[in-house]
Amino acid sequence: MRKFLLPIVLVLLVGCGNDDSQRDFTESNEQEILDYIAAEGLNATRSDSGLFYVINNPGAATKPLPSSNVTVAYKGYFTDGRVFDESNAEGISFNLNQVIAGWTEGITYFGEGGSGILLVPSRLGYGNAGRGSIPGGAVLIFDVALRSIN
Repeated sequence: MRKFLLPIVLVLLVGCGNDDSQRDFTESNEQEILDYIAAEGLNATRSDSGLFYVINNPGAATKPLPSSNVTVAYKGYFTDGRVFDESNAEGISFNLNQVIAGWTEGITYFGEGGSGILLVPSRLGYGNAGRGSIPGGAVLIFDVALRSIN
């Protein structure tokens, strides 16, 4: 029985060794974002959740709520500059409670007509699982322009 049990245990341990689904990316994401901010010379603010944001244009005084429907033009990319998604100049409309947590929080920092950058750690993005071309644990950067609060 021992002859069979040891190989099975080894296979299970080796097979689980590359699984990022349980990995905590918090520290590595934070360092990746800080390195990016330094390299790009950004003046970013860190929120309590770990989201970093840059306000290039604050926009109007009225800001959306986390439950607001908004229209946002954006470009999403990784810290190496590879673009994974982009809207057209008019933007797309959606409800802020139906998107990643980094957007639900981050878009509320801008008034209508405002623009800036969201630097989203994976726990506020697509987590350890990723989505489509976005790998698990990925830091996401978004250039955003809040076109309107609908």
